[in-house]
Amino acid sequence: MNNYTKKLLYLLLTFITLIAGYAYLRYAYKVTDSTPFTQEIVLIILGTIATVFITALLLNKQTEVEIEKEQNIKFLDLKAATYERLLDLMENMSEQSLLTDKEITKLRFVTHRLAIFASPAVLNEYNNFLKVLSVLSKDGTLSNDDQQLGEALGKLTIQIRFDLLNENPQQKIYTAEQIKRMIKKNSDSSSSINID
Repeated sequence: MNNYTKKLLYLLLTFITLIAGYAYLRYAYKVTDSTPFTQEIVLIILGTIATVFITALLLNKQTEVEIEKEQNIKFLDLKAATYERLLDLMENMSEQSLLTDKEITKLRFVTHRLAIFASPAVLNEYNNFLKVLSVLSKDGTLSNDDQQLGEALGKLTIQIRFDLLNENPQQKIYTAEQIKRMIKKNSDSSSSINID
């Protein structure tokens, strides 16, 4: 039973209970017409039921919002950790005189982590970054190419910042197919980085 069907069933049961309760209380109110004190008790019961019902609805919605908030915070933490891992790896790669296969392998794994967490804009800019990195790493080092690497990394960092703060003013709407193509392109680009 999916979530929508479950909510619809609860709504239907609540509606039936509310109608039946109203009918019973209306009947009880009419029966106790001759004694006003009894009518007041019926009205108190009706008020209590309405209060409990409204409170239950509000608590249910509040719990749902809190769970969603916690999930968003965890996802943001994972996303930030992945971006930080990428930047640390790029820092290590640029500091070393020669690139190693181990670093290229780490970059490939970070590429796959980005496929899970990154926004489409970051994936697109990461593909551009990988193209620059592929060209610059042909000689097996990144030490002589600081300016080009810095520019490409700067553009990527801007997209990462927009993604983390959710403030991209030019937020494009990407289809699932476009995102799949970007992920595939990034994977292929990271696989094509070779050190000679």
